Order: sequence, then structure tokens, then C-alpha cells
Amino acid sequence: MLKTLLKVKKQLVASSLAVALGAGAVATSAHAADQNWRFANLYGRGTAFGEIYENLAKNIETNTDGAVKVQVLYSGEGVGTTGILGAVKSGLVTMGAPFQSMHAGELPAGVVEIGLPGGTDDTDELHELFYDKGWGEILTEAYGSQGLVWLDPYIQPPVYIITKEPINSVEDFKGLKIRAPGAYGKFLRNLGASPVSLAWSEIYTSLSTGVIDGSIGSNMIDHRDGNHVEVAKYMYRLPLAGAQVLPIVVNRNAWNKLTDEQKEEVRAATKTHAEEQLTKSKKWESEAVAEMEAKGLKWSPEPSEADKKAWAAAGAGLWDEYAASDEYSKRLIDVLRAEQK
Repeated sequence: MLKTLLKVKKQLVASSLAVALGAGAVATSAHAADQNWRFANLYGRGTAFGEIYENLAKNIETNTDGAVKVQVLYSGEGVGTTGILGAVKSGLVTMGAPFQSMHAGELPAGVVEIGLPGGTDDTDELHELFYDKGWGEILTEAYGSQGLVWLDPYIQPPVYIITKEPINSVEDFKGLKIRAPGAYGKFLRNLGASPVSLAWSEIYTSLSTGVIDGSIGSNMIDHRDGNHVEVAKYMYRLPLAGAQVLPIVVNRNAWNKLTDEQKEEVRAATKTHAEEQLTKSKKWESEAVAEMEAKGLKWSPEPSEADKKAWAAAGAGLWDEYAASDEYSKRLIDVLRAEQK
């Protein structure tokens, strides 16, 4: 009888342990990530902006209580700069931070979104354009037409050109091979240069080997982090664009797997990311210029009035050209023109 009781007790303990383990497994499963996202961005490991993208990934995980885990893929880690948009559309990666100028043929409206040459550097004006004047709604449609969800854009500082030889007047751009994708390339072609489309990670080698004579950076920080001043020491004083506005995009199928609450938390993380981009990039820009000047960076002479007029004229026809490229670009430019009246 005693043996029978001990056997029953042993079976009950084993059953209780199994139930406990099963409950633990359920609890562990409940706390595991519901979604595992891969996030492709434009920068290499250890760069200033690369760290900001890492913060975005962490904030998404924190905001969603770990339901959405985000693996950051840096430049060249599986997805090249020119492949980011397509990779997000196909689901190869879940989220991306594309440089729209590299995707002009896929999404012309993105080139207008980033800022055509001569655009404003006033962050308040840009904020109104996107959130009060209708650009946000138009871009949501434009990206949505390609299976993408457009999240909060972020603003980066002005775009400048660094060259191997000094630019003393706009005439000196004639014949130069300059890395300048999208509208930036068309602008420089109007000045007689030959634009080349290259990923950021290819700029240093291309400058040092003479494949190109100069390059734009997304901003001064890009030039600093790419060590471009080691192989090209001259910066032209006039910016191509006063500021750049870039988006975060998510594959729509992955987005639709989130709860409404999770979607709001991801959007909140991108808002935080946009604020961090703006705050830190302003500080980093002045630091980057000082560091490059200490390494021998030289500025071009102050442009003449004739140079300034030629510079403005080079961008004058781009609005019409992009307005004719597709429906969404036209709608964006119609808003810009309405603002000028």
C-alpha cells in the first residue's frame, strides 16, 4: 500500500512539474519577439548616423515591450545602398532608411521629397510642408502604391561638394566626374559636370583612385566620417540643397502583422529618431567642419554674383522636369508652387 501511495505521489509531482514547465514555456513564448525585423540603412558601423539608427532599433524594441525585435544591417551588410528600397518592398528586409536619390527610377517622388537643389533649410517650413501642407498624405500614397508604409521623415543638414582640385568659379565644374545621384546629378550636369552614382561606402576609394573628381555627401558629417578630406581637400561654398528630408519605410505585409498599439509605438519611435537626427546633426555638423579644417580642408573663394546666378539657373528647370515624371511628384511640386504665390 505504501509503495502504491509513493508511486501515485511521484506521478502527481511529475505531472505538476510538467504543467509548471508548460506554463513557463507559454510565458517565455509570450515574452519572445512576435516580430523579428531586419533594418537596412545607409551607413557603416561606428559612424555617427549609424549609432542613431541603432537607437531607433532599440526604441522600437523598448516601446513594443520586446514584441518587435530589430536587427540593424549597416551599409554593405547584405543590402547595398541602391538595393534598400527594393529589399523592403520584397520583404528581404523589413524596414529601411533609403537615400531617395539612389532610387529615382523606382520612386521619382522620393527625389522631390528629399529636397530639390535650392530648397529651404528652415526646419519649421519643412515641418509645415510635411504635416500641414499635405506632403505627408501624398507621400503616404506614393510609398503605399509600392507596398510600403511611410513613417516619420527626418531632416539632415545641407549638402556640399568636396573636390580634389579647387573650384574657383562654377566654370571649374565643367568636365568633372562628381558622385551626385538623382536631382543633384542633374543639377551638376547643368553646370557641365558628369554625375556618377555611387554608394557612400565607395566614395573614398573612388576619389583616391581618380574614378571621380569630387562628391556630394548627404551632409558634412558624411564627408568627415568617410575621411574624404584625406583624398579631396576642397569644399565649394554654395550648398546644393539647404537640407535633406529622408524617410523610414516598412514592408506593408510586416506592418499589417502589428497590433494597432504596436503600430503607434513604432511611429512614436520614429518621431524620437527624427528629433535625435535634427538635434545631433546640427551639433555634429560644426564639429565635422572643424575636424576637417584641422586636417587641411580648404574652402573655395566667395562665389561671385555671376556664379550665384549660374548656380540658381542650374536648378531652375528641375521643378518642371520632376513634375512631369509621375503623378505624385506633380502633386508635391504643385504644393511648392502654391506656397510661392
